[in-house]
Amino acid sequence: MQEQHERQAAEEETARAHRPTEREKAAGLRRHLARQLVLELALPLGSYYGLRAAGWGQWQALAVGSLLSVPWLVHGMVRQRRIDATALFSLVLMFVGTLMAMVTGDARVLLIRDSWIFGLMGLWILGTLPTRRPFILAMGRTIAVAKAGEAGAREWESRWEEEAFRRHIRVISAVWGAVFALDAGVRVVLACTLPVDLIVAVSTAQWLVVLAGLLIFHTRYVTRHGLKA
Repeated sequence: MQEQHERQAAEEETARAHRPTEREKAAGLRRHLARQLVLELALPLGSYYGLRAAGWGQWQALAVGSLLSVPWLVHGMVRQRRIDATALFSLVLMFVGTLMAMVTGDARVLLIRDSWIFGLMGLWILGTLPTRRPFILAMGRTIAVAKAGEAGAREWESRWEEEAFRRHIRVISAVWGAVFALDAGVRVVLACTLPVDLIVAVSTAQWLVVLAGLLIFHTRYVTRHGLKA
């Protein structure tokens, strides 16, 4: 325990000696978002259509594309040396959905699985609102680490003691949760009505539009109320 406190104190002293500039924070955030876009969006989408062009079946191509994001999620938890509830939740749903698709051989099961992920995640986010760690507090910590390091993230998290900070964090979490839940309903309709090969591109485009809207709202709200790390 004493060794852990000493290590933490050393990290904080190092962080104080070199606090990241706004430019360095922005660069760190851009790198984090770029990795997410490549590993969680471009890679699964590209692999699906690449495997389909190579003659693979629909559900096999979907399964491989989905599983490509697993190493990224696991690596994130290992690097941060802590269990990320959101990543763990996604991994469990990926495993269950892929297993069901293997049993049924139906590609639409995998597509509807994405709806489960977004729907249940939306409900889970809303369920975190009355707790001491709403969704945005956990997500914001990840962003704070990317921008300002562990010491900067701890400093940002310490603002939870402020009543206004808690209220704003819960407002943003409520918006993310509600949008995820509504997005899940749209995904179910798409998965049940469109051709499988078309759904992958359409649902990806839909998610990009939804995500862009969420990020615009999030950025403006965070900036307006001084919530940046």
